[in-house]
Amino acid sequence: MTILVLGGTGKTGRRVADRLTALGLPVRVGSRSTGFDWRDRSTWAASLDGVTAVYLSYHPDLAFPGAYDDVKAFTELAVRSGARRLVLLSGRGEPEAQASERTVQESGAQWTILRCSWFMQNLSEDFLLGQAQAGVIALPAGDVGEPFVDVEDIADVAVAAFTEDGHAGRPYELTGPRLLTFRDVARELSRATGREITFTRVTPEEYVAAAVAEGLPQEVAENLAGLFTETLDGRNASVADGVREALGRPARDFADFARAHTHLWKP
Repeated sequence: MTILVLGGTGKTGRRVADRLTALGLPVRVGSRSTGFDWRDRSTWAASLDGVTAVYLSYHPDLAFPGAYDDVKAFTELAVRSGARRLVLLSGRGEPEAQASERTVQESGAQWTILRCSWFMQNLSEDFLLGQAQAGVIALPAGDVGEPFVDVEDIADVAVAAFTEDGHAGRPYELTGPRLLTFRDVARELSRATGREITFTRVTPEEYVAAAVAEGLPQEVAENLAGLFTETLDGRNASVADGVREALGRPARDFADFARAHTHLWKP
């Protein structure tokens, strides 16, 4: 089984690729650095040549405009090219993501859906790292609980889906073990680092302006602001047990994540 790992240099993809490689499985990394580009469909066929399974991670997010059309076209090409197993990285509470899930489920290939909450690693790897280092997390998010999930758990479930029986046809809801608001997150980081890190709620317009000033494209900043206001409206304020269902162990807790990465947020 040759496994194509899309987003193979990203948060989940590189962990999946590393784990599969350590198990001795043939892995092909799909990223712009290796010639795969979601925005250039002419690059897809070469990446799929000889591939029998795909870790399907869409950049930047399945909720972004154009994602469904890309995923549908890619999935159809992957199955025609010989892929027989698909593992899709998806998001909770995103109607656009659910449309992509249906495409994978109806593809004729064996499938597993990883429906994930917000990543803990958004605070340790780009995205929110700079804000946490600066001591102020400023986002257009209210006091709504989110069950942040550790990307290490996501990677473990993805690898299990490729290497173990019993995961085909399963949509796993992957979350952490408890709900945290971003204000709670700031407190957890403060406790772990011994310095004050705070959360400030800003308007979507203020967030977009600040993100663009830091170099983020306007369209991407606007779509991210939309994700905050849409998915953090309470629809995902519940804990699921997908990690335990898939792996037979509990999900990692945010406090453990914070303690393991304190060096990133200290002055």
